[in-house]
Amino acid sequence: MAQTVSPTSIVFTVQRGEPELVTPAKPTPYEFKPLSDLDWFRNQVYCLWFYPHNPSKNGVDPAKLIRSAIAETLVFYYPFAGRIREGATGKLTVECTGEGILFTEADADVTLDQFGYPLVPPFSCLDQLLYEEPASADILNCPLVLIQVTRLKCGGFIFGVRLNHIMCDASGTAQFLSAIGEMARGATSPSVLPVWERHVLNFMNPPLPEHNHDVSESDPLEHDLRYKSFIFTPTEISALRRYLPLHLRDCSTFEIVTASIWKCRVAALQLDSKEETTSLIWPVNLRSNNKLNHYIPYGYYGNALGYSIARSTAKEILENPLCYTLQLLRNGKEKVNIDQYRDESETNSNASKRNYFVSDLRHAGSEDVDFGWGKALYGGPLMCMPTFGWYYQIQSKGKNGIVFPFCLPKQAMDRFEMELNNILKDQLFSDEENAIISKL
Repeated sequence: MAQTVSPTSIVFTVQRGEPELVTPAKPTPYEFKPLSDLDWFRNQVYCLWFYPHNPSKNGVDPAKLIRSAIAETLVFYYPFAGRIREGATGKLTVECTGEGILFTEADADVTLDQFGYPLVPPFSCLDQLLYEEPASADILNCPLVLIQVTRLKCGGFIFGVRLNHIMCDASGTAQFLSAIGEMARGATSPSVLPVWERHVLNFMNPPLPEHNHDVSESDPLEHDLRYKSFIFTPTEISALRRYLPLHLRDCSTFEIVTASIWKCRVAALQLDSKEETTSLIWPVNLRSNNKLNHYIPYGYYGNALGYSIARSTAKEILENPLCYTLQLLRNGKEKVNIDQYRDESETNSNASKRNYFVSDLRHAGSEDVDFGWGKALYGGPLMCMPTFGWYYQIQSKGKNGIVFPFCLPKQAMDRFEMELNNILKDQLFSDEENAIISKL
């Protein structure tokens, strides 16, 4: 069965300094930089990186070192030190004012071990590890990045960041934070120089929505929520493949795991009408999958996401084998659209049973954020939602695996776990058999 990990709840005290603005270490241009047509996510992204004690860094204060590295990095990434403005037509622009980003240093009376193992979201201590200045949280006219470095009793530390999603996607965030890490390790410039060039993702004639949407009754799934993280090692992934005919067993890990999760989620939610259409939406990084034929220069750190979508009625997903759901994903991957997710989200913003968004963060580059203490034990988003989930890489039982944080109301979560384990329990074999299956 799939290994599940529930979030660890701990109580600790944090002594926090006053938030301060960190500005570029050298003068930077004052200018207005327009954002692209894909820079439309008006929300904040919250992430944490957990770093263990490193004896080679004894006597080095991570907060002081990182603060200095931020100032040096902002010389190159100076738009992050500015503020987003909105024009009369709604077009967004970054005014490069050089005002800086918010930085806080803190100390916590807790060790890294007390957060549990493996480290999995959600982390219930966000307010302790990432303090938000009350007047800083708006999307417009506010600092674009907030960072808190929290030193731990064990000598490790936690790096927390809140970043305005309008500025960049997961890959762009990792590029910026990795640059801070490089500067903290002694570099004089980032190995990947930032490129703005947002005009390359402006569209003269944005595609029109291709589907008609039926707005269903609001069901925001907000009550009695439960959070669990499901760990899929190669053993579980091989077990899922055994449900597929031989010609589909060459599917990717993303395809087989996502198809299984979607199928189990539909069963767990017990949609009122099995004829109701349910959608699965996932982002496609246009840097590596340039199906829209737009050249994206190396070093581009803006939002460069298209979207693929799969749809079916609940009845068809439940009554057909897993290969049916998998084929829906494969068909959806053949077409990438820049507006499908935005259209789907705005039209069905309350229809949370119907729509599910999945993001694969295994290749975003978060693992490369190294301030000199080595790789983080965990680095990525803080929490999932009933309508949103993601993957990330993990070492489990000495093997590379993936973790899928999941959130649903209690009874639905119980049904989801039962459905997933029913798929797996009769298909688990030995490591030798798994190795054979993985080659098919």
